[in-house]
Amino acid sequence: MTELTLDHIGGLIRDARKHRGLTQTQLASQLGTSQSAIHRIEAGNQNLSLDMVTRIAEALEQPIISLGAAGPTHLRVQGGNTLSGSIEVRSSKNAAVAVLCASLLNRGRTVLKGIARIEEVNRIVEVLTSIGVEATWSADRSDLTLVRPDKLDLDAMDVDAARRTRSIIMFFGPLLHAYDKFMLPYAGGCDLGARTIEPHLQVLRHFGLEVTATVGYYHSVVDPTVEPTRPITLTERGDTATENALLAAAMNPGVTVLRNASPNYMVQDLCFFLTKLGVQIDGIGTTTLTIRGVEEISTDVEYAPSEDPIEAMSLLTAGIVTNSELTITRAPIEFLEIELSILGEMGLDFTLSEEYESRNGHTRLVDITVRPSALKAPIDKIHPMPFPGLNIDNLPFFAVIAAAAEGTTTLHDWVYENRAIHLLEMNKIGANMQLLDPHRLRIVGPTRWRGYEIVCPQALRPSVCILLGMLAARGESVLRDVYMINRGYEDLPNRLNAIGANIEVFRD
Repeated sequence: MTELTLDHIGGLIRDARKHRGLTQTQLASQLGTSQSAIHRIEAGNQNLSLDMVTRIAEALEQPIISLGAAGPTHLRVQGGNTLSGSIEVRSSKNAAVAVLCASLLNRGRTVLKGIARIEEVNRIVEVLTSIGVEATWSADRSDLTLVRPDKLDLDAMDVDAARRTRSIIMFFGPLLHAYDKFMLPYAGGCDLGARTIEPHLQVLRHFGLEVTATVGYYHSVVDPTVEPTRPITLTERGDTATENALLAAAMNPGVTVLRNASPNYMVQDLCFFLTKLGVQIDGIGTTTLTIRGVEEISTDVEYAPSEDPIEAMSLLTAGIVTNSELTITRAPIEFLEIELSILGEMGLDFTLSEEYESRNGHTRLVDITVRPSALKAPIDKIHPMPFPGLNIDNLPFFAVIAAAAEGTTTLHDWVYENRAIHLLEMNKIGANMQLLDPHRLRIVGPTRWRGYEIVCPQALRPSVCILLGMLAARGESVLRDVYMINRGYEDLPNRLNAIGANIEVFRD
């Protein structure tokens, strides 16, 4: 073992201990050693045998290292438990990846505070570091510092990491300012059906970008003489298309007007971050954005992405489906009001705290307490709409909630043609869901949830929905290959265990 390896393993042990809520003294007691020995191990100053690493991993109930290729991670759920207490909403996945991509605009030092430690973030960080960006986590891994070089090495891009995230398409906006020609790998992410990037390209053509798709790559050519001469109207009010337009406009020294722009939570976070970089943006939170860009950005900046409304909805659903009294703290209320209104009509008993401010200085937060309730199916179908309507990523959680309610509910997901199909996996744990067409589900409740073994579908939100149903199912369930959940949620099993769930993380 080299000193670097010891330091790295020490950091993994420290992070795992903190995740378990243990002090160094408590861990030392379990291992029959001293607090000072644990301190030396975590600092990378103690030689370690494989036996000691194994003992530490067993004490922390979490693998520290693996020999050879690591297998997929699975979850074993002992369901039927009532949850209680409170659980905090972590920072937003979608805001994090947008701000990570935006860091490419800045020649100064970017510090992202409280950023979500999830696989989607890991993939973007891997891509950034592969092209030359210096990325450094704080000692407690809560803050990430990014410093980009004068010249990026795009030829060295980690293609495997890039293809495992759809967020790579948000490199178009920053890179068109620096290169006349560049390539990006095809975007990956969830299997939600046909997801064209044409809305992105329609916007970015106004900034001189032309893209040709070949086998596995987008080939981009930029005409630097082209810039917007009139307001740009997005043909689709997409979140990432709006973000790409913002990233392109940020370094266009003129005035760019975006119409039919998304005002959703991650777009607002990106706007707040760009204003810290010196970009002037009017109309944040509306569908018309006026951007006054700058020719160069080189500033030291700190920013804390706001809390995730989709995670908040996930945790609300956990309380509802297990018939528990549970408080979800730091919930971004502005992006949950329609969802709560529908739940109120269905009979959910809940209360809200007074509002307070997120660490980004803008987003309004509340604490939401849900209580056991006799839910009734809504009279009308449930369908998403662009903000301020019901969020498309929150719609799947209503499938779980409808399965727990009395009566028949129709869900209409007009955006994605595959996500409703993925939700049918919940029938294996007792739900009564019928696919009317690729976009519509009919759900009959209430459900007598039962344990079963399921492989995670290749979609984030349906995978989490299955896990939430398993929390309510009596007996044992197994959810296999949970990478999809880890894409968007940080340490979700242990966090749920802290409020009464019984979830074991294991590998084959």
